[in-house]
Amino acid sequence: MSAATAICAGPDSAADLDFVAQLRAGEREAFDLFYEAFFPRVYGFVQKKLADRADSEEVVQEVFLNIFLSIDSYRGEAPLAAWVFGVTRRTIARRFRKKRAVTVPLSDEENLGERLPDPAAATPLEHCEAKERLIAIQSVVHDDLSAEQWQIFSRHHLDGDSVTAIATSLGKTEDSIKSNLYRTRRALRAT
Repeated sequence: MSAATAICAGPDSAADLDFVAQLRAGEREAFDLFYEAFFPRVYGFVQKKLADRADSEEVVQEVFLNIFLSIDSYRGEAPLAAWVFGVTRRTIARRFRKKRAVTVPLSDEENLGERLPDPAAATPLEHCEAKERLIAIQSVVHDDLSAEQWQIFSRHHLDGDSVTAIATSLGKTEDSIKSNLYRTRRALRAT
């Protein structure tokens, strides 16, 4: 069994702690062994989650950077491999949070056609994704929002009514309207 294979072999916390001490000391051989041992598994895990080679390679670089920046936080309470994959999962999760859909503000409607992509130029995949997103949004509106939440949202974002005007007409406080708008936007964004 090679040294790299031994690192991934199992829950030997004493061996993991010794190895991590070498990494903390900046020993080049320990780094090389660590990279040799974990790169294939980390890359395979990331590739399954992202399915894009360029993104996977970038995320794997982030993973190893995050590992070495946080190696001091490894306490040996779990196998080193479990800690490494915890860092990997958190790095991927941060990557997904960073990739938000491009949105267009609903309040600035002049020149809206100039900012939106031409539907005729969309690929079949983009059409399919747009249809799926529309279905998901309709589902949220129908199943998750109350009639009042949808009324407040549509009056504010589609009709342009102010929070004050909506609150007055519904006999509610402005804070209540703002809270409803926040919850509705959060539900719609989750789709």
